[in-house]
Amino acid sequence: MTVAVVLFTSDLRLHDHPPLRAALKAADEVVPLFVLDSGIRAAGFDAPNRRAFLADCLRDLDTSLRRRGGRLVVRTGPVAREVGAVAAECGAAEVHMAAGVTSYAHHREERLRGRLGESGVALRVHEAVTTVVAPGTVTPSGSDHFAVFTPYFRRWDRKRPRQPLSAPRSVPVPEGVRGRPVPERAEVSGTSPGLPAGGETAGRDRFARWSRAGLSRYADGHDDLAGDATSRLSPYLHFGALSPVELVHRARERGGPGADAFVRQLCWRDFHHQVLAARPEASVRDYRTRHDHWRGEEDAAGDIAAWREGRTGYPVVDAAMRQLRHEGWMHNRARLLTASFLTKTLYVDWRIGARHFLDLLVDGDIVNNQLNWQWVAGTGTDTRPHRVLNPLVQAKRFDPDGAYVRRWVPELGDVDGRAVHEPWRLPEDRREGLGYPAPLIGLADGLARFRHARGRD
Repeated sequence: MTVAVVLFTSDLRLHDHPPLRAALKAADEVVPLFVLDSGIRAAGFDAPNRRAFLADCLRDLDTSLRRRGGRLVVRTGPVAREVGAVAAECGAAEVHMAAGVTSYAHHREERLRGRLGESGVALRVHEAVTTVVAPGTVTPSGSDHFAVFTPYFRRWDRKRPRQPLSAPRSVPVPEGVRGRPVPERAEVSGTSPGLPAGGETAGRDRFARWSRAGLSRYADGHDDLAGDATSRLSPYLHFGALSPVELVHRARERGGPGADAFVRQLCWRDFHHQVLAARPEASVRDYRTRHDHWRGEEDAAGDIAAWREGRTGYPVVDAAMRQLRHEGWMHNRARLLTASFLTKTLYVDWRIGARHFLDLLVDGDIVNNQLNWQWVAGTGTDTRPHRVLNPLVQAKRFDPDGAYVRRWVPELGDVDGRAVHEPWRLPEDRREGLGYPAPLIGLADGLARFRHARGRD
């Protein structure tokens, strides 16, 4: 009997899983393996919300495998060591896994290839598993990646993705490969109370329901803060519980402006992946435009704390930050305006905001989180790096009657209509009874500081 190992990483599903399909084709038996990587915890990326969602994903994956006669083998420790040990225990000739683009993923693959090579075990790395198009597939002439989204999208949109694969009917697993119990969400403390359920089953159900009711409205409604018309699929995409290839195909089958807008957002994921694959240092350093005068933790401690706590005095910013803490998720438009407020109105280093988001976001993703923060901060791929999102303009446009603010800032729950966005304009006796802070800084003052600081860079 021949055996292959499938190492699951950010691809926790059975539908449209090229490494699993390849392993089943190459061997009589397959070991589905997930390693709880000690390096992830050491790197500070093991946040409670993602750990809890991961537990859901692993349990769902194990359940789905058991329905097909298999099971998920879970090990703990350094990935190269544990994969090498499993391959030795079952006599595997090959290990299959999905490609990654981060520096951590590259180093993991190098260590794994070296460890397996010592034992004569082949490592097969599969592209376009966590993205629609593999990084490096779509490139401009004279460069290894696109630095601007729109020309990338034009080329990407003309390239047809591969056909998605169905889930296998049977996954035969050899006897005797040891593993630890699959983790459970209940074992994780410190999670956000509104954290959604993880796993492929939950993700496929969410997409099915949203595509029937929300996809057609997505083009016009995805920026509506109170309407919450976004798909909320980002956590499932981050963990690979859903295939972006399959989502593109299914959206295009339905067609219409909503489907086109949704596919464009999936392209943004691929765009960021190809940027970071070519420039892995962009996860920690300015990608394009360097700025040396950011305020840091020491200079802006009070402002940073108020921003994290949702106490800036700008209701739409505070509502978004409180949504993040409660749900481990934030509306995309809210991510843009809170990031702009921190980096441009308060002129705080984007890395401080990116770190806070990674501490709480269930979809916290080095690729998309860091590069989106850089886009907003004006150090990344935005072709208008000096744009500033005015929180009052954003609030009146995307939360016109204040429903989003009242949902998340209960102190302002009795303030009607648009007045909720400018509580400092209320009569003094009414304002004092709210228990809501005054603005940290005037918007004109923040803009003047931003322009002055950028002039020095």
